[in-house]
Amino acid sequence: MVKSEKKYIYPSLFTETFDDANFHIKYCLSFIKKYLIGNIAEIGAGCGSFTRHFLDEKITSLTLTEKDEKNVEILKSKYSDNKTVTVTRDSIFKINNKFDVVLYLHVLEHIKNDENEIKEAMQKIKNDGFLIIMVPAHQKIYSNLDRNVGHFRRYEKEFFDKNFQSLQKIDFKYLDSAGYILYKLNKLFFKKEQYPSKLKIFIWDKLFTPLSALLDFLLRYKFGKCILAIYKKV
Repeated sequence: MVKSEKKYIYPSLFTETFDDANFHIKYCLSFIKKYLIGNIAEIGAGCGSFTRHFLDEKITSLTLTEKDEKNVEILKSKYSDNKTVTVTRDSIFKINNKFDVVLYLHVLEHIKNDENEIKEAMQKIKNDGFLIIMVPAHQKIYSNLDRNVGHFRRYEKEFFDKNFQSLQKIDFKYLDSAGYILYKLNKLFFKKEQYPSKLKIFIWDKLFTPLSALLDFLLRYKFGKCILAIYKKV
């Protein structure tokens, strides 16, 4: 009973709250939108927080996968009139199509066996296609918040060095340097917090994300709260 309640609480209290983080979402997408052409699969699309900002005429087809029932309903409602978009509860293992791009945007950390997931995703990418991953960085700042929103882990650079050797690395960046500081402070002073408040999301997104954009550039994308990795299948 407790487990089912957590599955319900997660999308209603976190996914929809994150949906308001438009500055952060657009900032992250600014590094990857040029790759989003052709047939795309977004794995774990949530309620469409990223989707609504990148879906345009360059995309021939878009497959959105999502496990949460409430989010599936939201996605189907949003894109019911868009013939480009297909919403499915199937995992990457059950999808037979091949794609020009496969996206994992703040999703891989929610998957217990992430290495098997990545191996399967590689098989579903066309030659010259792209695998794009964004995940939370630095296991040392893993907190109660990570646990409550279903993160199995945060990531280190070594994971990407080890698991993607068959692909060509196009880009690897740390993003959200100011957010790292906020997250670490939050871990120290709000240890029992289960979910970030809308006020905290607002402050991080509207005030600190613009600061991160500047700091990330000055730091040459070597430090931050998130990792963005882009690979090409050759």
